[in-house]
Amino acid sequence: VVSPPPLYIHQSPWGRCMGSECGPGGSQSRAVWCAHVEGWTTLHTNCLQSTRPANQQSCFHVCDWHKDLYDWWLGEWNQCVPVSLQTGRTGVCLQGEEGIQTREVNCVLKADSSAADDTICEYFEPKPRQEQACLIPCPQDCVVTEFTPWTTCSKTCGLGLQNRVRSIVAPPLFSGLPCPNLTEFQTCAPRACEGREMVFSLKVGGWSECKLASLQPPPTSSAAPSRTARQARQRKGKERKGNRDPEMRELIKSKRNRNKLNRLEDELWNVEIGYQSRQVVCVHRNGSTVSLSQCPHWSLPETFQSCLMTKDCVVSEWSVWGSCSKTCSDPSVPQGTRSRSRQLIRLPTGGGSECPQLEESQACEPEGDGVPPCATYAWRTTEWSECRVDALLSQQDRRRGNQTGLCGGGVQSREVYCFQDYAELHSYIYNNKDKQGTGICSTVYSFKFRRRTITNYPTGGEGNCPHLVEAIPCDDPSCFSWQLVKLEECIPEEDMDCGEGTQTPQVRCINSEGTEVEKEMCVDEVYPSFVPCVVPCPKDCALSLWTEWSTCSQTCSSKTAEGKQMRTRAILAYNAGEGGSSCPNTSTLQEVRNCNEHPCIMYHWQTGPWGPCVEDTTTSINSSSSAEKSTCTVGVQTRKVICVKVNVGQVPPKKCPEAPRPESVRPCLLPCKRDCIVTPFSEWTECPTSCETGTNAQKNKQFRYRMIIQMSANGGQECPDVLYEEKDCPTPSVCPGYRWKTHKWRKCQLVPWSIRRDSKGAQENCGAGVQTRAISCRQLDGTVADVVQCLKFASSMPVMSQPCQLLCRDDCQLSNWSKFSPCTSDCVGVRTRRRALVGKSKKKDKCKNGQMYPLSETQYCPCDKYNAQPVGNWSDCILPEGRVESAVGVKVQGDVKECGQGYRYQAMVCYDQDNKLVETSRCNSHGYLEEACIVPCPSDCKLSEWSNWSRCSKSCGSGVKVRSKWLREKPYNGGRPCPKLDHLNQVNIMLLYFGWTVCFIGLLKPCSGRGDRERTAFALRLPKEGEDCPTNGVSQIAIAFTLKIPKRKSLSLEKKWQMNASCTVECPVNCQLSDWSAWSDCSQTCGLEGKMWRRRTVVEASQGDGRPCPSQMEQWKPCPVRPCYRWQYGPWTLYCMLIVVCGVGLRFRNLSCFVSDGSGDGKSSIVEDELCAGLEQAVDGDKNIILEETCTLPCPGDCYLMEWSDWSPCQSVCVKGQRLDFTPVQVRSRAVIAQEPENIAQCPDQEWQSRPCSIGECYEYQWMGSPQPIWCQRSDGINVTGGCPPVLLPGTDQSCDPPCDKPQTFCSEEGVCMCEEGYTEVLTAEGTLEQCTPIPVLEIPTAGDKKSDVKTSRAINTTLPTTVQPGRVGRTWYLQPFGPDGKLKTWVYGVAAGVFVLLVFIVSMIYLACKKPKKPQRRQNNNRLKPLTLAYDGDVDM
Repeated sequence: VVSPPPLYIHQSPWGRCMGSECGPGGSQSRAVWCAHVEGWTTLHTNCLQSTRPANQQSCFHVCDWHKDLYDWWLGEWNQCVPVSLQTGRTGVCLQGEEGIQTREVNCVLKADSSAADDTICEYFEPKPRQEQACLIPCPQDCVVTEFTPWTTCSKTCGLGLQNRVRSIVAPPLFSGLPCPNLTEFQTCAPRACEGREMVFSLKVGGWSECKLASLQPPPTSSAAPSRTARQARQRKGKERKGNRDPEMRELIKSKRNRNKLNRLEDELWNVEIGYQSRQVVCVHRNGSTVSLSQCPHWSLPETFQSCLMTKDCVVSEWSVWGSCSKTCSDPSVPQGTRSRSRQLIRLPTGGGSECPQLEESQACEPEGDGVPPCATYAWRTTEWSECRVDALLSQQDRRRGNQTGLCGGGVQSREVYCFQDYAELHSYIYNNKDKQGTGICSTVYSFKFRRRTITNYPTGGEGNCPHLVEAIPCDDPSCFSWQLVKLEECIPEEDMDCGEGTQTPQVRCINSEGTEVEKEMCVDEVYPSFVPCVVPCPKDCALSLWTEWSTCSQTCSSKTAEGKQMRTRAILAYNAGEGGSSCPNTSTLQEVRNCNEHPCIMYHWQTGPWGPCVEDTTTSINSSSSAEKSTCTVGVQTRKVICVKVNVGQVPPKKCPEAPRPESVRPCLLPCKRDCIVTPFSEWTECPTSCETGTNAQKNKQFRYRMIIQMSANGGQECPDVLYEEKDCPTPSVCPGYRWKTHKWRKCQLVPWSIRRDSKGAQENCGAGVQTRAISCRQLDGTVADVVQCLKFASSMPVMSQPCQLLCRDDCQLSNWSKFSPCTSDCVGVRTRRRALVGKSKKKDKCKNGQMYPLSETQYCPCDKYNAQPVGNWSDCILPEGRVESAVGVKVQGDVKECGQGYRYQAMVCYDQDNKLVETSRCNSHGYLEEACIVPCPSDCKLSEWSNWSRCSKSCGSGVKVRSKWLREKPYNGGRPCPKLDHLNQVNIMLLYFGWTVCFIGLLKPCSGRGDRERTAFALRLPKEGEDCPTNGVSQIAIAFTLKIPKRKSLSLEKKWQMNASCTVECPVNCQLSDWSAWSDCSQTCGLEGKMWRRRTVVEASQGDGRPCPSQMEQWKPCPVRPCYRWQYGPWTLYCMLIVVCGVGLRFRNLSCFVSDGSGDGKSSIVEDELCAGLEQAVDGDKNIILEETCTLPCPGDCYLMEWSDWSPCQSVCVKGQRLDFTPVQVRSRAVIAQEPENIAQCPDQEWQSRPCSIGECYEYQWMGSPQPIWCQRSDGINVTGGCPPVLLPGTDQSCDPPCDKPQTFCSEEGVCMCEEGYTEVLTAEGTLEQCTPIPVLEIPTAGDKKSDVKTSRAINTTLPTTVQPGRVGRTWYLQPFGPDGKLKTWVYGVAAGVFVLLVFIVSMIYLACKKPKKPQRRQNNNRLKPLTLAYDGDVDM
């Protein structure tokens, strides 16, 4: 059998999709051929035709606009899969395991997210990556601290236990090992017990919830009457006795009311007293409960106690929303507010939930028809005051006493006030809103408005202008109209393509505000008609537009000359054939019209300027306006009127026509008398409602004021003297205010006897109970008020209940403490107070126990020694406020002293003998240490007077005269700088001009009438860097002369050349500052670091040589030091307070007043509570004060959990010091404590908790110690258990599995086979090392050359630094320029020297090759052409 030849069909990739239309209708092709296995091509018939693939297929033809329809859809990254699962390589994880994440990427249609071919999206942008490298953190075992030292033995005799514990600092993560035991036990036996060992303990349980006693008295006929019946019978008995005194009756009535308040029978309080119980048992040390008879050596504690029933606050439903505070309609005005409330039905008692908010508010807008528009307000200003200019110091020569005129920059001021705009219009609209007709129009739009604008603003602003808006009611208001939007294209008539036609207008319906509305609103309005137009035909003649009319050819018309104007237009395109309009004649392309048709006049009147307006007392007029009433005097103006003949001059008046003779006299108005205009008085300010003590009389005044808008002028009415008025506020009879009033404590209520009668040792009429009292709300005058008012405005509500004790017969009774004995002197000795036993208690032995019932107390005598000392820095030097003591009558801006003697301040602090901060008044100090200081005054530059003019620099022609000034005193302390003159020459001239050149008039062109001449100048001094020489000097030399030039003895011309020009010497402008602002509030309410500031601003910056602005624009001074008081908890009691051995007890802490200096260092001292009396009782903002809590004291033999450890430091998940994207955590734990060896099995499980935190730290773990002992240490220095990799433990075998048996391989510390230096790894498809091949690198790579390193094919984490790759620690290039000691090797110097010699050789050869050869000198000239040098002299013929 002959085998077929080894032929194969080859195919190329598909080509680009082609097609005439965009979309699925395209096609693409590819080449298909038959080839031999050796590579040569043969005929198609030699290959099997049945297996031949297609060379053409349909495709989607992508166009540019498909970019808006298709896009790549990116799925979420899948879970990171370790590379070891794909390659089969496994090893020990030390820093993190490399992994790969994949995601789905598809091309989709944006509209419905349906899938599309990827080639569509690849046409616009490449396909996003579908996999990426990731890092899986290594499993992190639980990390715990070292054990604490062993505790003392749980027993003093016999067999006991010792415990040592540790806490968790890092929880297990990523399937790490769980936490080990936090407790270790060991037995201990201090000594053998001599007697019987105590094995029983009395254990007390916790109190139960408070509950009411369900007492049902037995129904008997002789039941006790009710309380109300008893009181009624008592009142009747007293009345029968004849007690009818009115005063006595009133006294009895007030007593009844007082008792009623004391009973708290109102539903608002509803206080009910219940009881709590607890269990008392006797337990064995193995944890079992036995009979109470086994614990006879302890007295049983109380098992019942009174309590307040827990009741939550109860409120009613919300009321209806109130009216909106905003009563007008305007979207630009801020919204108003409305509120609603609910009633308080019952107050919380017994720790019930607090009452919610009783009032709430929300933003609102007024609703309903007829809401008036809001008034608008605008700013108005008065006229500017006169300009106030500071005198320059150079104008204040005290020796000469001269005061030159003030000029330059100054300050003007004006008043700015707010006024209601269109107040009368708004009032008219609102008052007549009910008189308007009904219809679509609202009331606001039934007016017609007209407006005008200000074209020339007067001095003082637009406030002096008359009204700008007028409004009148509409007779037939039209609220809607058609508005033309645009005209459509011109459409020819009668189906013609060109010619005359019409344009259809596009309109919209708008209301009176210009807002578009429905077109049905404009049905009653006239619809805009069609607009005629012309559509040019293609064959018509095209003409340009007419040009502007030319200037008139004559200034007047005479018999021989008439004025003419002409305009033209041109033919842009001739008619293109039959049917088109022909072009007009040439004559019609030009139009002429007459102009200046008035006859030429030989004689005419010539007028001069009008003279000033002179008063004419014969007549006067009165003019008035709505804005201002003023009286103006009529004056007279005159001017000169002469008759002039053209080209001759003045002639007698009879030559000119008499009729059109101009007036030589006319009336005029002299400046009008301007009356003073003031604003109306403002509204009276509101009287203060606060009635706090210490309110001064200033706050009990109300005032109003008005402002001057226009000052009087020209004899007008003067301004009124009274611009400010004030009056006393009416004193209210009773100041509003609320306070809590507490009533007498009620009788102490015990737990009902029927409940506690079975308790061992209980007595019926004594024991612990609870007593309550009534609380009412009062106004400051004592009248009863609603409790809600006190909840809103009064301080915190007093307590309604307190524990009480009814003494039993066996209880000890003591008197009250006496006052402390007096001290002989301060800070020396002690003082005592005493109390004594009362009655039968004097004979009881237990009452004589001084530790339980102390009869005296001793304390050190108070010490009132205080020490004052300065604190902080000195303030700025502050000048005293007051008027300026000006010298020589110099006017100073603002009359504020800017220099001289001032004072600086340093805060003083006062401490007592215990170094506690107290008020500075204790040290007889006003709070400051004051010291005199000097603010240096600015001194301006002082120059001498001008010297005399020097001689002229030339004896004839134009020359220069010079005068100079000399420097007398330099400026300092911010004074006005010196003029920018040369200090060497002091010359007040900068440019020196040469004379004018000869003017060549008439020499070349006699009748041209124009010639040119020029002059040049040179600088006497070069400018400084960054500036240019000016074109005009500081002093200009003005020379006027007459130039006469004879023209060939026949032409005589005379012309005056103007050689002087006017200029302005600007005055220097000093810096103008505002006044100092008022001192700000203190930056801190208490403490040492408070500061007050004041600032000023620059009103006008300095210009020219004016005095510059000072650098100090703000000043500060310290605040008086005040102690910082706050409420703070004291520490909890160390031990759980119990009457018996073990069980549930209480621990306590105190709420005390602490003082600090506010520095934030945490140092504070306890002081008397009276110093915090003005503060609300709250700790760090928490008003819920907790001074006691339950605690548990384990019984002997119990196995129990310790208290929670502190939260560990926040720790992040890190790899090589870099935080990964995992939430940081912190942890705490509870260890177990055992006391009996036989009870260890009954111990509860240890507990730990973790919580997220922010900004965690990165910790590293490292084995320490060599060779022994060895421990694990965290990077913050604490020794831990867990965290360090066991494989890196010193002395352990880090062998690789499988072993590294290939040439040039070794086993790394991580347990991975690696290649030696100079070799790289070649991996198999499974990821195992196949062989090590040499790195083919023969050159020294440069820094940053990424292609010079041969990379391995192992997957690495893209987030790791490129210098540290997994498994390639310390790998560098094959040729190393540095030695092990970090110094350059010798061969590097040799290579560098060779390169340098090579560069010198190359530069030398280049120089010799480019050097021009020297031309040989020839004796004979071979008549070669010389180069032609042209010089251009400016001739136009060139």
